[in-house]
Amino acid sequence: MRVFSFKWLRLKLFWRNTIFFLLFWVSCWIFVNTFLYVHRSMFSDHCTDEESKDILAGLCYDYIEGAVAGDLCEDLCVTHQLVYKHCLYYHPGKKVIEADWHGSTIILKSKSEAFSNFMAPFLLEESDKQTVSDSELLVMVAVEIKNVLGLDLPNNTIMPIMAERKRSPNWKVEMASMWSLFQQEEYLLFNLLQDFSRHVLHVIGTCGHFYAVEFLSAGHAWRQSLFNLEEVVGQCSNDQKRMKALIDIAVSFLDMVRQFDNDFSHRLHLCDVKPENFAIRNDLTVVAIDMDMAFFEPKMQNILEQKCTSDKDCNFFDCFSTCDLNTYMCGAQRENNNLQVICDKIFRRWFTLSIMKSGNSFPLQEKLHKAVQQCAQSTNKDTPYIELYKLLRASQKQLQKRNEEHP
Repeated sequence: MRVFSFKWLRLKLFWRNTIFFLLFWVSCWIFVNTFLYVHRSMFSDHCTDEESKDILAGLCYDYIEGAVAGDLCEDLCVTHQLVYKHCLYYHPGKKVIEADWHGSTIILKSKSEAFSNFMAPFLLEESDKQTVSDSELLVMVAVEIKNVLGLDLPNNTIMPIMAERKRSPNWKVEMASMWSLFQQEEYLLFNLLQDFSRHVLHVIGTCGHFYAVEFLSAGHAWRQSLFNLEEVVGQCSNDQKRMKALIDIAVSFLDMVRQFDNDFSHRLHLCDVKPENFAIRNDLTVVAIDMDMAFFEPKMQNILEQKCTSDKDCNFFDCFSTCDLNTYMCGAQRENNNLQVICDKIFRRWFTLSIMKSGNSFPLQEKLHKAVQQCAQSTNKDTPYIELYKLLRASQKQLQKRNEEHP
């Protein structure tokens, strides 16, 4: 009888433990799935193949119906030489899709999934308007670019694009497609700057409201080096070569800063500086691959000049000004600058973890470390560009000499 009671007790405990385990497993399953659902609903980078393919199918439907045009539409929708690979990013303000085009990887981008979400130019909505004069077209485009970028572009910049569209027999569709692209600030920046700067992505082509840019591997915050240096210096390269590559990239960052500050009609402000928004080419040139938060000076002033009660109200991501407590308005002039933010968010990582703790030291490392710290705390009134540039150049020469002595 005691043996039977003991077995029964063991069986009871076994089933109770089994039930507890099953309940625990089910609870974990529910928790994980709930977490994933909330994450997918709330976080901006979630996207699926199904919705991305639906977006491209809608674009091709518009093309077959004659509603959109572009030099990539035929390859995407008819010959299928432009093939979907996977979705990279999905957000109400950005759609980013990776595709294969003639064996090369490219990136398709748009602010919105549907062409119908963009406003059509009002001159094309007039049913009896068979053509548009050059002057009307020029004014219309100039006003749109002024609204989007805050810039007054010279006529010789705008008219060649317009003239090409007007020669097309299907010019109204061409114009409507171009107009959807003109409402996207990043497209305009890439398109306007690609002939003047090696630090922006090249626009490859368009189809309707989507534009294609070259594919470059973006940086990652979780990498110590931020960028995939193995693709450039090789898997088996020594620490000296990797260090030389990092300093070469830092010099390219400085070149980009100098150009964005001085080489255009207005200073170009980068208000979202993080590794994911930059990439490097094989020659170690830094490229801004996400410019949704880049603004020329006139628009930057308009963004900053807002009502405020404290300096915190004047922060716009990585760009900020100060609050005037007499007028309760933020200053129109940015108080920090591109170099200061890059020193703070990019260079600090390299010249502390990668150099100061490296066993392969070189004479200028302490000065370089100190210069980066000072740069990260600088303002528009105190920019240590020249000192930092000289130290990086001298470091390049030192490391180049060491690499030649110890290949």
